[in-house]
Amino acid sequence: MRASHADRERAIDVLKAGFSEGRLGQAEYEQRLTRATHAQTYAELSVLIADLPQGPVPMPPAPQQSGYQPVPRTFLPAPPPRTNGTAIGALVCGILTPVYGLTAIPAVVLGHVAKAQIRRTGEEGSGFATAGLVLGWLAIGVALAGILAVVFAAA
Repeated sequence: MRASHADRERAIDVLKAGFSEGRLGQAEYEQRLTRATHAQTYAELSVLIADLPQGPVPMPPAPQQSGYQPVPRTFLPAPPPRTNGTAIGALVCGILTPVYGLTAIPAVVLGHVAKAQIRRTGEEGSGFATAGLVLGWLAIGVALAGILAVVFAAA
């Protein structure tokens, strides 16, 4: 598979770390750096950094299968951000409000708590929290309007 500019930059970062830790001499570092900047494929890059640690804990080599070369951790994408569970709870309570009615209050409370957690942690789910808030406040408004209508109709 062809390597991108970002892949080459990650390999160069691994080489820089190896040189600064004393794992590579000046001449070998410069030679590998030149080869890394001209590398076209993952295979070319992995050969250059295979003998260097690529993270805080060196990984033991995986058992080799015929034709199989594992992708180094350096080139794997980051895991997707997690969705906030409280935001999901706010949305569920908001959706259940027309059926049960009393879930409007938990929808509003959970929505506000989820918004604060999302701002603090950077998780996903802001839309879920907003939807829960809107549905909860809408149900509370409809309930209050109904109560006022009954009170004024009785008077």
